[in-house]
Amino acid sequence: MPPAQTSQDPLPGRTIAIGDIHGCARALEVILEAIAPDPNDVIITLGDYIDRGPQSRQVIDRLLRLEQECQLIPLQGNHECLLLDALQRKTLFNFWLQCGGQQTLDSYGGTIKQIPPHHIDFFQRCQRYYETEHHLFFHANFDPALPAAGQDDQQLFWEHLRGPGPGQHVSGKRVFVGHTPQDCGRILRLDHIVCLDTYCFGNGCLSAMEVHSETTWQANQQGITCLWPTQH
Repeated sequence: MPPAQTSQDPLPGRTIAIGDIHGCARALEVILEAIAPDPNDVIITLGDYIDRGPQSRQVIDRLLRLEQECQLIPLQGNHECLLLDALQRKTLFNFWLQCGGQQTLDSYGGTIKQIPPHHIDFFQRCQRYYETEHHLFFHANFDPALPAAGQDDQQLFWEHLRGPGPGQHVSGKRVFVGHTPQDCGRILRLDHIVCLDTYCFGNGCLSAMEVHSETTWQANQQGITCLWPTQH
């Protein structure tokens, strides 16, 4: 079970959330070049770094370097759960491959034994959630009646948003999630919830947002910057 981490909103640095990357290393690099993170910034990556896209290994290499550039808070997504389960239980290996794991293996050279130990360590130390004074960050979904520490794993890692998503969290904090792909790169932004999974590995883009100013960065798999209208 990945640990959780909490903090007060940092000042004067920025707090930036990045949606599901899914092996799209070029899009990640373009966004990070635009953000130009510094040591005072906190960047929360919302999980699903691997699978489906072609460059999972390169994504993890970049995130490990990013840890030296800013305060990186990596959350665990369901695809990291799938990989870790496949490492522990051979019966789940083929299921992971069918969910995009084959693309991940290809990026590492073709076999699971070629995944470096420090990459596996990265997957294992990803957080279940992150909480600040004004915001909550989950991979997938949440029960609005439960505190962050009491959320069920099925909700945190697997449940997609339905309709406008759950109601406002009992804490009153705004919630940032990924996991539920939004049409063609458009961010879902409501008063109480923001979804930053904008389908980068498909025909959308990777999205990042500074949570206080709502400054947004987007880039597609080809490394082309784009900014789609927001869904309200």
